[in-house]
Amino acid sequence: MTTGVAPFGLKAWFSERVWGKSDLKPWFEETGTKELVGEAWLTGPQCVVETGPFAGQTLASVGEKLGGEFPLLVKILFPADKLSVQVHPDDAQAHALGETRGKTECWYVLEAEPGATVALGLKPGVGAKEVAASVDSGTMESLMEHVPVSVGDMLFVDAGTVHAIGPGVVLLETQQTSDVTYRLYDYGRPRELHLEKGLQVMKSHTAAGKIAPRVMDGFTRLIEQKYFVVDRFDVASASEVNVAFDGPGCLVGLTGRGAVLTADGAVELRPGKAVVVPASGANVTVETGSSVSFARCVAPA
Repeated sequence: MTTGVAPFGLKAWFSERVWGKSDLKPWFEETGTKELVGEAWLTGPQCVVETGPFAGQTLASVGEKLGGEFPLLVKILFPADKLSVQVHPDDAQAHALGETRGKTECWYVLEAEPGATVALGLKPGVGAKEVAASVDSGTMESLMEHVPVSVGDMLFVDAGTVHAIGPGVVLLETQQTSDVTYRLYDYGRPRELHLEKGLQVMKSHTAAGKIAPRVMDGFTRLIEQKYFVVDRFDVASASEVNVAFDGPGCLVGLTGRGAVLTADGAVELRPGKAVVVPASGANVTVETGSSVSFARCVAPA
């Protein structure tokens, strides 16, 4: 995307999933559907711009006008049941399979019930042969590393990592703008599996795992990777906070309410809301009336 365009707010787009929920409160009052919703896409291509000169247009169409697709897909995941065991390709593998790009992602834990875990990676010694056999025997879960999670944890999900998410958590996911997913195992649900491609791109060892936060000057760095950098800002009282962007990105409200100040006026920042900052090298001012927490998700220039 290009410079010279003021930040703008996006309306979330809700993706129906068999493993989702009917009630997404307190993040969203309503979804506009009676179906189960598993994902709220905050910066999806089909999300509609709510403020500024592009209001009413989709993020995809805005990207065409600004010279490029928005590079980050940010979502909130709401599992009420187990997601399938799945894997995503890296860029090179995706290109070889005719896809635009791979899918490297990360999960920031917004809510977690006691004892909640995610499945992230394979146990030592497990390879494609064992994974393939476990599909038929229904034992794939036993081959995976199950990681306990708590609110505030950040997990890196490197491309090629076999993974699964269960109930008991709400996650903020930041990823490459891609939806290339190969489903390896689905607990007997009647959905298509992509075993051949999945076995082709899965890796026995990846860099996936928990990432320790780093306290920086005025914010907490949650993760820093090739495709994205995610930081959390915690503002204790009424204030104006300067937030710098070294690439296109967005702000996502986590707790409390604030406003992103622009030349065209203020854009509301509230929990579950994304405000896109399309300009690389931008400095954005966030005004808060009380305690506020928000994430900055950036695609490094």
